[in-house]
Parts: sequence; structure tokens; C-alpha cells
Amino acid sequence: MRQFATGFADHIAQDCTTLCWCWEVTRQDGGKLGFTDHDRALVFSGVTFQATSGVIGSEIEASLGLSVDNMDFEGALSSDAITEADIAAGLYDDAEITLYRVNWQNPAEREVIKRGNVGETSRGELAFQAEFRGLAHRLNQTVGRTFQYGCDAVLGGARCGVNLEQAAFRATGTVTGASEAAIEASGINGFADDHFSRGLLTWLTGANAGTVVKVKTHRTNGAVTSLSLWRMAPNPIAAGDTFTVRAGCPHTFDACRNKFSNSVNYRGFPHIPGNDFVLGYARQGEQENDGSALVS
Repeated sequence: MRQFATGFADHIAQDCTTLCWCWEVTRQDGGKLGFTDHDRALVFSGVTFQATSGVIGSEIEASLGLSVDNMDFEGALSSDAITEADIAAGLYDDAEITLYRVNWQNPAEREVIKRGNVGETSRGELAFQAEFRGLAHRLNQTVGRTFQYGCDAVLGGARCGVNLEQAAFRATGTVTGASEAAIEASGINGFADDHFSRGLLTWLTGANAGTVVKVKTHRTNGAVTSLSLWRMAPNPIAAGDTFTVRAGCPHTFDACRNKFSNSVNYRGFPHIPGNDFVLGYARQGEQENDGSALVS
């Protein structure tokens, strides 16, 4: 059974308590935000826990063993505390959350009930919803290398070695037309279709300057080059906005060898047998059943 500090334990043992929930969010940029379901703001540990933030929490689902504890918190995108632009920029991706149970009459009497991270975040037109995941969710994450066909290196990283600043893998474009998650641009002609698919686009000017987004597809139709993006820009895209886009990689051996001339640094296992080999069987007359090496 969990033991609480004396002051807090004495308070919760009373017939009438003055308890509330507080949760502290530490964003990817190091900024800290506090929220509470009490009707007025509370201050402790150097953080102000806002009561009128438009953010509320759901029930906490706790489990024994190593199951992942969950809860949701949601709020209005018009809140001064949490903005749509910050969510779109990824500042809340995997943000740290500390959940407190607090005596609002004496905030010094409090206990940490849960720690975890922000999981899946969804946005609507007027509100957002974010998932709280307990620390056990880290045990579901792959750690270390896995034996797989595809490369597990980050394109342009130290394990990859490709220099994405070369002219062959980098271009600067200007928007000529835009929709919610797609743009038409000039300045990036001369590249084959899909050259920038899975690559990263960085906005240089305009309302989204500094924001980075992943490219979904890259297509050229005559003089028109179009890029579709994996997520909508946090702010409207306007004609004349400029950006830098870098090549993407499907993490296959063919792409590593033919597109980047980097097969020596390929971090996958292209010759590992697949399911078709495991489930296959010998057929009379097939030459590959002579006992020789499958890969020469």
C-alpha cells in the first residue's frame, strides 16, 4: 500500500477533504504549464496551475503490473495556455506530465500520483484532445537495433553519412499556390518525381517561418511541381512564401545505392529472408534448390 507524507495522509483521512487535481506539462522546448480542476489558480514548485485555462481531465485508468495507465485531457484551442500553432509545431509531442493530488487550502500538502507523457494528440476545429500515458508505455518502445530489411538510420544523420546540404538533395522553392496540406511551387524543378517524398520541408518566410513538416509526395506535371504534406500548416500558406526542402528516403537498399550512392552505410539487412522464403517449399526442377548460396 502506498504511503503518503504525514500532512497529506492526515488530510485525506478526514471526513471532509479539500482536494483537487493538478497536472504539470513540460513541453519539448522546456516550457512548463500548469492546470487544475479547482476553481482558482494554485501556485507551487514555481509553477502557476491555472483554473480558467479551458483544460479539463478525464478519469484515470490505472492497472496492476506493467499495463499502461491512461487518461485524457482536453481543452479549447482558443486557450491562452495552449495554442493550435504550438500543437502543430510538435511542442507537446511526448511532453512530460506530472499529475498531483493537492489540498487546495494548503498546496504544501500534495502528492505525485502519476508521471507519464503525452501520447496521441488530436485537433478539431475548436478543441484539442491529448492522451496521457503512464511510464510503462516506454516498455512498448523498441530499444536498440532490430534485424529488418529496411534501414533504421535517420537520413543525413551520423549513422547514415549522407550530406543533405548538397545541391542534389536540397532545393529552395517559392509557393505559387496552396491548399490545406499541399502546395505548388517554383524553384524546385529538375528533380524526378518522389525525390522529395518523405523528406523535410522547412518554411523560411511567411506565417509558418521556422516550422518543419514532412513531405508526403512530390510530383511534377509539366512546369508545375506539387508537394503534399503529412499535416496541415499551423498558419495559412500564402503565395510567395519560401521554403527549403530536402530529399527523402524510403530506407530501401536500392534507394541507398542508386539515389544516394551510400550502400556502404546501409543500416538494414537487405538479404535477410522474408516471409515468402520461410513459407516457401522446394519445387522439382528449380535451380535455386541445389544447395548454393542464395546471395552471391
